[in-house]
Amino acid sequence: MQRKTSNRKGYTTGQPQQGQSAAPAQESGIGSLPEAAHNPAPAQESGIGGLPEAAHPKQGQSTVPIREEKEEGGLLQGNSAALIQKDNRRGKPALRKRRAGWNRRFTAAACLLAAVLAVVLMASLQARMGEKQERYEATFFGNFDTVTVITGYAKSQEEFEAQAKKLEEKLRQYHELFDIYHTYEGFHNLKSINDAAGKEPVKVNQEIINMLKLGISMYQKTAGKVNIAYGSVLSLWHSYREEGMAEPGLAKLPPEQLIKERMGHTDISKLIIDEEASTVFLEDKEMSLDVGSIGKGYAVQRLAAYAKEQGMDHLLLSVGGNVCAVGGKLDGSPWRVGIENPGLDSGKHYVGTVGLSGKSIVTSGDYQRYYVVDGKRYCHIIDPDTGMPPEHFPSVSVLAEDSGLADALSTALFNMELEEGLEFVESLPEAEALWILEDGGTRCTSGFKWNEEK
Repeated sequence: MQRKTSNRKGYTTGQPQQGQSAAPAQESGIGSLPEAAHNPAPAQESGIGGLPEAAHPKQGQSTVPIREEKEEGGLLQGNSAALIQKDNRRGKPALRKRRAGWNRRFTAAACLLAAVLAVVLMASLQARMGEKQERYEATFFGNFDTVTVITGYAKSQEEFEAQAKKLEEKLRQYHELFDIYHTYEGFHNLKSINDAAGKEPVKVNQEIINMLKLGISMYQKTAGKVNIAYGSVLSLWHSYREEGMAEPGLAKLPPEQLIKERMGHTDISKLIIDEEASTVFLEDKEMSLDVGSIGKGYAVQRLAAYAKEQGMDHLLLSVGGNVCAVGGKLDGSPWRVGIENPGLDSGKHYVGTVGLSGKSIVTSGDYQRYYVVDGKRYCHIIDPDTGMPPEHFPSVSVLAEDSGLADALSTALFNMELEEGLEFVESLPEAEALWILEDGGTRCTSGFKWNEEK
């Protein structure tokens, strides 16, 4: 796996970002959503924020109330309680004042209290200064065949590099589990399941079972517009696309008859999961799994949960077109994420921004992974109902708390006509969506809050 190297340990990291965009590098996935991409110079992060003022005692403030005194029975009733003795020779009272003594003791106590408070406050400030965190960014390549950018906070560059390395390794685990092109020593993955189709069940990691269950659930929720058992058709298109990109002059479409034949081996009911035995079996030997519609989103959501377990509470994860915010920024404000303009030749890179705090946004589009046949562009997303790439609009972005849900819905909506998709998402309280149309216009659901770039 190749990494972009800047500074040390193979990460793009650095000192607190001065006047630079926090935008992740351009991704090769289905959509790129970098933070603050519309703003070339985001404000400098201030770490833990401004320091509090010292709580010094206010000048002129009395901490002991003084009551009015009166003479009664030879004693002054009140706080000073001065004793009156009679001078027999002159018949005048002699007052032995205690007021000065009380004042001296009070002043000493107040000074001592102020000194203690000052010491405590200074210790607190020094501790907070020692915990001051700065903002860093790491970039690496390879997992899920795209670019991953991690933006977060740490007390030092070394600490952030260690955190980023943990996250990279965790994401790599999901990449290998969900890989349909390679097997790995020591465990079974999706390719293992596909290779054993029609032969035998395959014992797998619980993460694979959980992800496949999500896929079945989304198939039912979207009336089949997302089908993780559609691998036989998707692999056909993948082969023709790869050949067409390698030799553009020889690019061609898969034969219609072959597409229809492959569509006969996409019955998701023949995906058999035995949770007790932790096995997965494909009953049809010609069928295969492809989780491109949900796998990356599921992995990003699990990565976010892992980051929180590791104490990383302010983090922005960008994996291809999947962007997930673990909390907000350190100062409590949301992360700003740009929504990419699919009209890449327009000179306007982003149509607007959305604020993320504890949420995810995922984009599906036709403008990054495609090939051209006879002057017409064919993208990598295939409508399960037709076996062909849809042509409704250039992109759709879905906002939700769960990245796996957002990933699946963005694929499903890309396969639906606009009005059908709008009605569908409006019925889902857990998601909102934004469509970018062929003419550059936009449509969105009633709850999608964003700042449009004018």
